[in-house]
Amino acid sequence: MTYRVFISDPLSEDGIYPLQEADDMEVVQETDLTNEQLHERLTDYDALLVRSQTKVTRELIENAHRLKVIGRAGVGVDNIDLEAATEYGIMVVNAPDGNTNSAAEHTMAMLASLARNIPQADAALKQNRWDRKAYVGVEMKGKTLGIVGLGRVGAEVAARAQGQRMNVIAYDPFLTAEQADNLGIRSGSVADVLQAADFITAHTPLLNETKHIINKEAFEQMKDGVRIVNCARGGIIDEDALYEAIINQKVAGAGLDVFEEEPVYDHKLLELPEVIATPHLGASTVEAQRNVAIDVSNDVVTILRGGVTQNAVNMPSVPQDIMNQIAPYFDLAAKLGTFLAYLEQDAVEEIHVYYAGELAEMDVTPLTRNTVKGLLKRHLGNRVNDVNAAFLAEKKGITIHEQKTSATNGFTDLLTAEIKTKSSIRQVAGTLLRGLGARIVKIDHYSMDLSPQGHMVFIRHNDQPGAIGRVGGLLADNQVNIATMQVGRTEIGGEAIMMLVIDKPLKQHELNQLKELTEVHDATAVEL
Repeated sequence: MTYRVFISDPLSEDGIYPLQEADDMEVVQETDLTNEQLHERLTDYDALLVRSQTKVTRELIENAHRLKVIGRAGVGVDNIDLEAATEYGIMVVNAPDGNTNSAAEHTMAMLASLARNIPQADAALKQNRWDRKAYVGVEMKGKTLGIVGLGRVGAEVAARAQGQRMNVIAYDPFLTAEQADNLGIRSGSVADVLQAADFITAHTPLLNETKHIINKEAFEQMKDGVRIVNCARGGIIDEDALYEAIINQKVAGAGLDVFEEEPVYDHKLLELPEVIATPHLGASTVEAQRNVAIDVSNDVVTILRGGVTQNAVNMPSVPQDIMNQIAPYFDLAAKLGTFLAYLEQDAVEEIHVYYAGELAEMDVTPLTRNTVKGLLKRHLGNRVNDVNAAFLAEKKGITIHEQKTSATNGFTDLLTAEIKTKSSIRQVAGTLLRGLGARIVKIDHYSMDLSPQGHMVFIRHNDQPGAIGRVGGLLADNQVNIATMQVGRTEIGGEAIMMLVIDKPLKQHELNQLKELTEVHDATAVEL
């Protein structure tokens, strides 16, 4: 099968090498297209690669019926409608690591330039002004750098600042005291960082919670003569408040690589000699442009071929080592969900996925997602996938619960899926057995040992002599061969179940004949 990939923004030629070298990828690159032209092009493409120029809107996504993945060669995805992509089952991937080094280096260049007034002195000298006294700077050694946001870039900046023998204090909602100790830095609240720092740099995404996180009130908490850097996202710093803080000499200088609205022309901050600025160059190195394109190209190839990536923006990220451990359970999880979809015809209100044993110690979010996908897929078909399964379940009014327990009932790992309707609760459990692969080991409260694949018939019947024989005889009369049979009961003479694996699917009239047998309460055809 050949997959078609469209690139609508300029990308490094070396960066798209993984796509061009793949035998099953057809790559087309056209840039500077209008929205109408891009809409027309994307009707028969499987993947779209962009940088920041292309705006991937809901309208574009709705019309791109074949699209499976959108790749953003960079960190931010502000130009992509994530909600629409998720709703339509399109995976969005970015390249969070490819420009980390470049962004960190640019931040350090800004810090050094602020400390030593390098851009201002350079400009003066080129205007034939030799003025050493006007550009006396400060040393970075011994000063405190405050970092707001200690993600990939923030952590790299912290390491480099320590190399300059600076003290580092950082705020990050996920930074523990132990992690800070291991990094050789102090952790604190936003207020702690603002009050302690001589230099402040921000490295957070732009969210509702982080928009203008450095505002008028924040400046009031800072030391006099503080220096500010923003190489992350425009909008983290309130630009009006920054302007006033510089005018009032609260802030000695600011280094800005990003602005709330870009491109920037005639901005009042650029009129101030205390401000140095660059036109969003944090990731603009040859190496970074190549790396982000390579990362996203590799991910697109992996996804189109049915693989798993770590850089999906609209799916929870799971470390690769954990993903490798849970990957063998992917198919089982989906089949348990599908099995339940056959067993219950009433509207599902809740789905519970229970994990026991070693699985209970891992991040099993992808398995829960696969279980939900299996449940929905019988009725929604290929419209449902890993990306939109949880979204579609929510739209259907289904609440998803994930629970972990230490009780394994004798199995190393146990995965149990349970659905609740207004009138019933149905449950199926499975595991992986060495040498045998995936097995269904419980259906409702009946023990089983069944391989979850093929054409099946699930029968509830009276536990009485001859019941199994009459089922077998009826199938024989219809030339339906039974490959395997599993039976289960909880008490002699009560209700029992049998699971038949047959060589061909039952026709509706054959299923109706089974249901008409006196001993049979119900019969359901299952396809796994």
